[in-house]
Amino acid sequence: MAAPKGVGISRIVDRRIAFGGMVVSAAYLALAVASLLLPAAARLGSWVPLHLALAGAATTAIAALLPFFAAALVVAPPARPAIRIGGIALVAIGALAVIAAHGYASGQAIPAALAGGMFLAGLGLVGLAAFTSVRGANGPRRVLVERAYGLALVNVAVGATIATLLIGGNLEIGGAWGMLKPAHAWLNLIGFAGLVVQATLLHLAPTIAGARIRKRASARIAVIAIGAGAPTIAFGFMTGIDLAARAGALAVLAGGLAAATHGLAVRFDHGRGSWTTDIEWHRFTGTSVLLGQVWFGLGLVVAAGRVILLGATPASWVMTLIVGPLVIGGVLQILIGAVAHLAPTVGPGNPMRHATQRRLIGRWARARIVLLNAGAAGVALGFGLGSAIDGGALGHTLVSLGLGGAALALGWTLLLLAVAARPGRASRSSAYGAGSTPRV
Repeated sequence: MAAPKGVGISRIVDRRIAFGGMVVSAAYLALAVASLLLPAAARLGSWVPLHLALAGAATTAIAALLPFFAAALVVAPPARPAIRIGGIALVAIGALAVIAAHGYASGQAIPAALAGGMFLAGLGLVGLAAFTSVRGANGPRRVLVERAYGLALVNVAVGATIATLLIGGNLEIGGAWGMLKPAHAWLNLIGFAGLVVQATLLHLAPTIAGARIRKRASARIAVIAIGAGAPTIAFGFMTGIDLAARAGALAVLAGGLAAATHGLAVRFDHGRGSWTTDIEWHRFTGTSVLLGQVWFGLGLVVAAGRVILLGATPASWVMTLIVGPLVIGGVLQILIGAVAHLAPTVGPGNPMRHATQRRLIGRWARARIVLLNAGAAGVALGFGLGSAIDGGALGHTLVSLGLGGAALALGWTLLLLAVAARPGRASRSSAYGAGSTPRV
């Protein structure tokens, strides 16, 4: 009898590579949290923390996990380890080099080209790893996910090229930066990070929640609308075509509402079971991904709503208004929830060690969730309402408290992940939590 398709595919090395990438991503996120303690001049306002979190942590995590998911979803052999490791390393080092070039060599073409070229080369290897793998699929192809991943990589390549030219002192890019800055942000933050997150959650969100993986209209609408809308908005800004920007924003608005709806649909799926083991770990990962999708949808509504109202003008993109909902509450919360779920799954060790890791990561789950979401709310309200209430004093206080709470929650979680990842023997008592099974 012939062996079933896909039997014999080993993912041990690919899991270790993905885990290593998540470790680098976590280190970047820790640097982003620590950079908030620097003087404003040293961190260039919010530029350094945001780019450490997004270009560093989020993009490195995507570089580590996108090819892993792309191959696993279609039961395909993983890409060669050298390609996988090269993609992660070039993205991670390139992101840091770009930040350094902007801070210390702004206007110099060669450092900018080297840093940006390294980052772009890493993205190219990520795409190569993902799409050479899926060509060997043994299972059904996930066309929507594959196309979303491909489009996201194109978006970030264009956005990163614009930024590289700016840092290198290109006069045309610098002169048009007022309109190119929103285009760069829409391509990188939403057209890349947001689209990859939403496409991955089609299958990852139900897995984390213990729900059935099924076709949900809200999920498909979110991916298609964000995928179509974000580059259309960027095109509208780059060309000055107001109609294109507003049309893209309408699509993203629909995508934001669909993203939040998908999170709720998964959480309240009638086929969803209740977990019988590792309750706190499941609470942290599941709640983080659920609330992250709701915040992410809200952030998209705010960002798209401004473009609908104001059109393709620099005033329609205000980063401070979406830091709370889209970045902290959305992308970072989903990222930390996904890493907390995947670390004991793809990391090294036996079932006993994984059970110990789940127990450690699940400690004080409620407190960390409350802190992070209260922090996102404080930042959102502080930037959105503070200056309108009392000239800015209340807003400054809310933002400071919100950033402090979010930083504490993220740092706390990163510390637990670091402790859980230490090599060591699992305690005998933890073996009883070795299997996390939903009770239906």
